[in-house]
Formats: sequence, C-alpha cells, structure tokens
Amino acid sequence: MTTSNAIRVTATVNVPVEKAWELWTMPNHIMQWNQASDDWCTSFAENDPVEGGRFISRMESRDGSEGFDFEGIYTSVVPFRQLAYVMEDGREVSVIFENLNPGTRITEIFDPENINSRKLQQQGWQAILDSFRRYAEGL
Repeated sequence: MTTSNAIRVTATVNVPVEKAWELWTMPNHIMQWNQASDDWCTSFAENDPVEGGRFISRMESRDGSEGFDFEGIYTSVVPFRQLAYVMEDGREVSVIFENLNPGTRITEIFDPENINSRKLQQQGWQAILDSFRRYAEGL
C-alpha cells in the first residue's frame, strides 16, 4: 500500500456512507467539490471505480492561468469501504470510508511527492476533503 512516510487527512461527514460514496465517485459530483480553494475548480472528471478502472479530473485556476490533470488506476475497490489507487507518478493512495451510522469518517492516506513540503501537501489534501464535507452536507 502506501509507504511509512505517508500523509493522512481525515474528516467526518454528516451523511450516510452510501451517500458519501456516491458523491465521492460520481463525476458530476466530483466536479462540484474537488478544489482546495474557491479560486480553483474541476472542469472535467471521469471515473470508473472498479479494480483496474481509471479516473481523471482536470483541476484549473478559475482565471485559466494554471491547471493540471489528476489521474490514476484503481488497485482495489470495496464499495462503501475503501478505494485504493496508484497515481501516474507511482504514488499510492488509500481512501477509507468508515460508517459511523449516521455519518461517515473519510480518511485519505497518500504517499507524498518531492516538490512541495509535507505540510503544504497535507493542507491541500485536507482542504479538498473539507470541500467535500461542505458539499455533501449542503445537499
């Protein structure tokens, strides 16, 4: 799975685990919550959440000055419990959905990259997870 150097972020979302899974995996929903701040957006998303399935999303600054694709291949999918994938650069990620009945705890564990500091990476991934929480609880 991920290395011992992995970074962890977590959030408790006040929606049932089935709803959290749907909002996390459906492209039309991904495009609504997948950004770390209001000056970024996800302009495109495709997702095939099955083992061996691919995902891709296009994250862009709202002014169009920057952007990048975020993509990978699922290595394990356990509906309503866990997603694991490998990103294009070989880093591994695990997303765990814990049913708290009625809410859901989502934990992401990911291998860091070597460009940005661990703190910046943790803050960015946490901001996206917090954006998911706000979106899910606002529906």
